[in-house]
Amino acid sequence: MESSETLLNRLCQQALQELFEAGPGFPSIQFQKTDRKFEGDLTLVVFPFVKLSRKKPEETGALIGEYLQSHCPFIEKYNVVKGFLNLSLKDGFWLERFLSLRLSDPHKVPGEGQPVVVEYSSPNTNKPLHLGHVRNILLGWSVAEILKANGIPARKVNLVNDRGIHICKSMLAWLKWGEGETPASAGMKGDHLVGKYYVVFSNHLKEQAQEILQQNPGMEKEEAERQTPLMTEAQSMLKKWEDGDPEIRALWNTMNGWVYEGFDETYRKLGVDFDKIYYESDTYLLGKEMVKEGLDKGILVQKPDGSVWADLRDEGLDEKLLLRKDGTSVYMTQDLGTARLRQKDFDARQLVYVVGNEQNYHFDVLKRVLRKLGYGWGEKITHLSYGMVELPDGKMKSREGTVVDADDLMERMQQTARETSEEIRKKKESNTAGTAASANAQANAESQSPEELEQLYFDLGLGALKYFILKVDPVKNMLFNPKESIDFNGNTGPFLQYTHARIRSLMRKSGNDPDALVPFSPEGITLLPREKALLLALLSYPGILAQAGEQFSPALIANYLYETAKEFNGFYQETPVLKEENPALKAFRLSLVQYTGAILKKGLSLLGIKAPEKM
Repeated sequence: MESSETLLNRLCQQALQELFEAGPGFPSIQFQKTDRKFEGDLTLVVFPFVKLSRKKPEETGALIGEYLQSHCPFIEKYNVVKGFLNLSLKDGFWLERFLSLRLSDPHKVPGEGQPVVVEYSSPNTNKPLHLGHVRNILLGWSVAEILKANGIPARKVNLVNDRGIHICKSMLAWLKWGEGETPASAGMKGDHLVGKYYVVFSNHLKEQAQEILQQNPGMEKEEAERQTPLMTEAQSMLKKWEDGDPEIRALWNTMNGWVYEGFDETYRKLGVDFDKIYYESDTYLLGKEMVKEGLDKGILVQKPDGSVWADLRDEGLDEKLLLRKDGTSVYMTQDLGTARLRQKDFDARQLVYVVGNEQNYHFDVLKRVLRKLGYGWGEKITHLSYGMVELPDGKMKSREGTVVDADDLMERMQQTARETSEEIRKKKESNTAGTAASANAQANAESQSPEELEQLYFDLGLGALKYFILKVDPVKNMLFNPKESIDFNGNTGPFLQYTHARIRSLMRKSGNDPDALVPFSPEGITLLPREKALLLALLSYPGILAQAGEQFSPALIANYLYETAKEFNGFYQETPVLKEENPALKAFRLSLVQYTGAILKKGLSLLGIKAPEKM
């Protein structure tokens, strides 16, 4: 049987053929949701058909509208506003679509073939993950999950920046001032311990640079730092590392091992994973080979001091350093090698790099250098640029005193969720003291063990963190307010989690299996405004999901879920469900409730947020 949506598209094509003698290849027909300022449910933009009709937009729209209304049983009425044909559809149209939609999973199974490779996290092994990394990680993981839900094979990858001058700084500081300290002896996570010595290096570097500046008042700070004995030692250590010095390599392996254990624990708590992890120490050599090949072919330039550059001045940019004068590599060198290795591993349709917007220029240069070297697939690179995360004040500073540590952040979010939940529970109990409602509230609290409550607080805290970050358009800078993110009534993760738990509770009270489809018949059902608004919100999920995949934007999913949860709460407040006496109507409303819960759970899963069964 032909669906109502297919019928509408077919009749529109038929209208163009019969009214305007349209032949093959006429403009595609696309309906969109009617703007709230106008009456109607679906809108057809008429302008593409004006050349075909040889009439004004208003007249063209009216002719198509009249034809559709006379031939389609679902069209109740129409109106034309300039070049827009607005159609008001009968309830049966929406009910039929709902019946069809709830029988299928809007999330597709990823297909085979060329994947989209999404790189995120990309930490340095000289410090723990911080709030900036958290936005990167959550964004990249969610984008990959959204792509998979759209049927697109996606591969999650991580590039660990495990070598370079920044790593040598931590190593050198540990050698000089560590006195053999280990994560076990210090009682610290390994990444925190290594980060501690990175700060130690920085502090001693500042002291040495200050002495040089006092002796040379006109010298720039950066030049003074380059001339310090400490920086000279660090550069020497980097050269020894690249030359394979066994002692330096052994220390590097040990300290990086500490960091990896710490990273793995943080990733586990965040609930993220990777399909493959690359290491800069493995890819920079391939990058150096590519640079040498480019030099041999005369594509790249070697300067008198021995350094190698890509000259992009003819493309409106400048020269880009690829190898230092001592032969050591830079970030661009390893990025060339990583890109080539990744393309070889996956034969990707697209290589997506989730990296902050301060690296916009870097990725522009990366694509141009790859093109210059003859690697056409470099055009597959997409830089998913995102803004920085800022805080309203100095709260939740890490033990390093400079950044907000990811582990500390998650712990603080769990504590905030615990405090907020207990505060709400106490208010409910005091407001209903001595009543049956109070007894019920206490019974509900007692139904969860201390372990279950702690897990709930963790899920709420992490849900608050993830939602607050992901609801913001990636390109925008954002202000993270931990207390605001936990609010159970605002545009927050806990609000959505609470709505889902409320739905599951309602389904259990109805006596139905919460996971078995509630059967209903659309016959005789006339939609109330609240029912129709919720129904339309649910029906728009597949379109939002597709749009989020096209734009690499979890924010579209997050804000859709919030609007849908608001629609549900408005519906539930104004429309009887369990108390509805008409069995057919009750079954329909329970079906609406059930599907809302399913969509909230599926959407939250794409953001990495748990949907609790009860709260």
